[in-house]
Amino acid sequence: MRLPLKYLALLLMCISLHVGAAPKLYVFDCGRVLLDDLAMFNIKPEESDVRELFVPCYIVRHDDGILFWDGGLPRAVVGSEPPASDSGPTMQYERWIIDQMADMGLSPADITHAAYSHLHFDHSGAANALVENTVLMQKAEWESAFDEDLEFVDSGSYAGLQQAKLQLIDGDHDVFGDGSVQLIYTPGHTPGHQSLLVMLEKTGPVVLSGDLYHTRANRTLRRVPTFNYSAEQTLESMDKMDRLLAETGATLWIEHDKALADTLKKAPAYYD
Repeated sequence: MRLPLKYLALLLMCISLHVGAAPKLYVFDCGRVLLDDLAMFNIKPEESDVRELFVPCYIVRHDDGILFWDGGLPRAVVGSEPPASDSGPTMQYERWIIDQMADMGLSPADITHAAYSHLHFDHSGAANALVENTVLMQKAEWESAFDEDLEFVDSGSYAGLQQAKLQLIDGDHDVFGDGSVQLIYTPGHTPGHQSLLVMLEKTGPVVLSGDLYHTRANRTLRRVPTFNYSAEQTLESMDKMDRLLAETGATLWIEHDKALADTLKKAPAYYD
C-alpha cells in the first residue's frame, strides 16, 4: 500500500527530527526588474498593478550539504546605473550574491549542490561562480541550454557549467535522499523548468516556484506568459503544483513576487 504524498511528507519530517537537524532556508536579494506593464506575462494593465519583480537567490543548509538555488541577475548589473530613458524594462542589483555569501562565511567551494529553476539570465547570473560543486540540471534544460534561438538566455552566464560536475536528472529528484529537499519537475516555461520543495520543521513545507508563476495574477488567472516554451506543459505543471500543495500543505513562494519578498527575512536570518 502506497502512502499518499501528504502522509509521506509528514512521515519524512518526523524521521528527519530524529536523524538530524531539519533544513534551514536563506533568502537573498539578487536584484529587481522594473517594468512598464505585464503584457509579456499575458496580464492586462487592469488585471494587476505589479510593475516590479523581485529577483531572489536561495541557500538551503542540510546536514549532508548546502544547496544553492537560483542565481539571480548577472554580475554586470551590480551597481550599474539605470538607462537615461525610463521606457522598457530596467534592472537593479545592489550587491553581488558571492559577496553576500562571504558575509556569512561561505565561499563557492562550501556549496555542495547547485540547482537552477531554469537558465534564463535572471536565474543563472551566479552559475559561472559555482562550478566546484554538483550541479543538478534537468536533462531537457541542458539539451536546450546553448540554443541561440531561445529568448532571455545568455549562455555565457553559465558556460562554466560545461566543466562542472553536472548531474542530469529527468523528473522529480530527492536532493539529499531523505525527502526534505526535493526538485519538482515543472516544465513549460522552459523545456526543463523545475521548482523546489523544502520541508521546514517550524515554518512548514515551502515551495519555491521558479518561474512557474511570475505574479499572483498568473496563478489566479492561470495565465501563461507569451514567451513560454510550451503553454500546454505550463498548464499541466500548474495542475501538478496544485496537487503538490494540496497533498503536502506547503506554502507557495512565487519567487518574483516583490510584495511577498518585502515580508520575508533576508540572510543571514533564515527559515527553519
